[in-house]
Amino acid sequence: MYKIHYLLKRDYGIDISCGRVYRLMKQMNLPPISTKKPNYSAYNDQNEYDNHLKQQFNQLAPDTVWVSDITYIKVSGKFYYLCVIIDLFSRKVIAYNISGRPDSALVIETFLLAYKSRKAPYGLMFHSDRGSQYNSFAFRKLLDDLNVVQSFSKKGHPYDNAVAESFFKYLKHEEINRRNYSSLQELKLSVFEYIEGYYNSRRPHSSLGMLTPNQKEQNFTCGNSRR
Repeated sequence: MYKIHYLLKRDYGIDISCGRVYRLMKQMNLPPISTKKPNYSAYNDQNEYDNHLKQQFNQLAPDTVWVSDITYIKVSGKFYYLCVIIDLFSRKVIAYNISGRPDSALVIETFLLAYKSRKAPYGLMFHSDRGSQYNSFAFRKLLDDLNVVQSFSKKGHPYDNAVAESFFKYLKHEEINRRNYSSLQELKLSVFEYIEGYYNSRRPHSSLGMLTPNQKEQNFTCGNSRR
């Protein structure tokens, strides 16, 4: 019983006496809880939530740090899930994907779209919240195999992923909340037009000196070509 008391306090912040735990379990006819540790693989032992980014949102070059998040959008009574990946240097949405399920497959497909379109950048960091999609074994192994450093927001700290959160705020305010979608195809077209036709190409960002994401990247490319 002491082990249960210890686990509740350590993992959930619940400070409760062993006697009360025992009485509650007895009242609810709950069986004893096993505290035996499962046999994890060596990879799972490394399942940590390190925040390597630490809100350093202003990067000096493209493809140094990518941030990602998932939001939901309702279409005719059904929820669809949009995953985006943003390059912190330019605030450009470099990949996005919509799915009927918010699972690790959505995150993996979106990441691979970005990774291929940006020509497999070296020395990359990938930052997200602690969602199960980003913490899945399949996704973490993919990043590990590609030598991508994974970074997580601290628990209960949405500002650690403020750039991705901010993008969704503008997307919904400027596009999604102004429309009623009757089909997935309408949603996909709307998201495409907003990201490619407006956000990346025509929307100025105060954090970029009022440049658009495309202009920020073009200036970087031109500056490097003159050297």
